Amino acid sequence: MDEILLEVTEDVGERVDKWIIKSRSDLSRTLLQRLMSDGLVTVNGKPTAKSLKLKEGDRVKIILPEPKLLETLPEEIPIEIVYEDAHLLVINKPKGMVVHPAPGHYSGTLVNALLYHCEGRLSSINGVIRPGIVHRIDKDTSGLLVAAKTDKAHTGLAEQIKEHTFTRQYFAIAHGISKEKNGTVDAPLGRSIKDRKKMCVTEKNSKPAKTEYEVIEDYGNYSLLKLTLHTGRTHQIRVHMSYIGHYILGDEVYGKPSKYCAGQCLHAKKIGFIHPVTQELMEFDSVLPDYFLQVLDILRRV
Repeated sequence: MDEILLEVTEDVGERVDKWIIKSRSDLSRTLLQRLMSDGLVTVNGKPTAKSLKLKEGDRVKIILPEPKLLETLPEEIPIEIVYEDAHLLVINKPKGMVVHPAPGHYSGTLVNALLYHCEGRLSSINGVIRPGIVHRIDKDTSGLLVAAKTDKAHTGLAEQIKEHTFTRQYFAIAHGISKEKNGTVDAPLGRSIKDRKKMCVTEKNSKPAKTEYEVIEDYGNYSLLKLTLHTGRTHQIRVHMSYIGHYILGDEVYGKPSKYCAGQCLHAKKIGFIHPVTQELMEFDSVLPDYFLQVLDILRRV
């Protein structure tokens, strides 16, 4: 059981629930409401209602109960293995597949498939829900990602991602970029206060984020883009492109639905890293998947 201890030094007079959400962007409103209902949020040692107005010096304690462990089972699901050795493997994930179990998706995920393929031999650093998962791509994003079989490989890959030496290049179809044929979006990202499931460009409780883009083909109202990540924040490409007014085609969260495709037209085409055990430079490229090519074919004929 974990505890979060906070002291009120600013935003005096604000409701305790709103103050906590602003102070701890990692807590969802739903979780906080449940914790308050269970008496696990106290102010100066006493359980509190969400409407309580805070005073300077108030001490807020949030008790986080131990999460219920879920058993993630191996499932015989076909996956495309691009590369594999005793330490790691590179997968070309299809559009529509969730990477690891989460509410609403406890089976049929990439982790379930990897547990079957690797006979359970995956790194343990991310626990039983995300074994082997070093980095993720969204459910409706296709393309390359690497998974670790050993903790040593996981640690080495995670360090490269942290140091921004793990290279990632994406292809996307976006609403047309008529003037700037290339550019860089350098804007910090944090969780949206209005919708905790979304990310946004913000200076508050944010992390630096940088995306480089280049127009490969122009179809009038749409553009085929090559995008290079200099950081790897959640939903980074989708948020950055929406921020500059060129949201990814089919992105219903940061843009709007499209008649051409379901879910964002975004593919993780290339990755590169130093093998954490052999120290060999590893680079992988993938072809654009059928759904992506079909959309391109339509746009070229419109």
